[in-house]
Amino acid sequence: MKINPKNGVDQLVFGMKQNHVENLYGTPDKQFKDEDGNVIYLYNKEKLRLTFYEDEALRLGYIITSNSEATLLDQKVIGKNIVEIKTELPFKSWEQEDFDSTENHFNESNWLILQSEFDVIIRVEIGAIINDNDEFDWKFKA
Repeated sequence: MKINPKNGVDQLVFGMKQNHVENLYGTPDKQFKDEDGNVIYLYNKEKLRLTFYEDEALRLGYIITSNSEATLLDQKVIGKNIVEIKTELPFKSWEQEDFDSTENHFNESNWLILQSEFDVIIRVEIGAIINDNDEFDWKFKA
């Protein structure tokens, strides 16, 4: 499962609609709306959480995965040491935020979060990029 910074994950491309995703992965194992009215799809086998933004015509704008096969620039990341992975990646600007036993390591230029616990990456979050006009840069072209 390849994480494609600024574009998506695996076959998922930012800007897809729910029907495009369902054509690829089928019906989600769970679906709900968050407090902002966004539609969330959960795919258990793939360990994916997909967010379709309500205020963006329900386009896919955010992906979270804890899939052990997830790769970022050809490196598996889940279960790996956060310090080593951050050192090996070409992304040099990281902001860190601590939450009890977990830390979020955020790279804004790729809208990428590596979440770690006990210095080990447990999940990856990636979001659609916002361009200079303060609009989403949707990569999916229907």
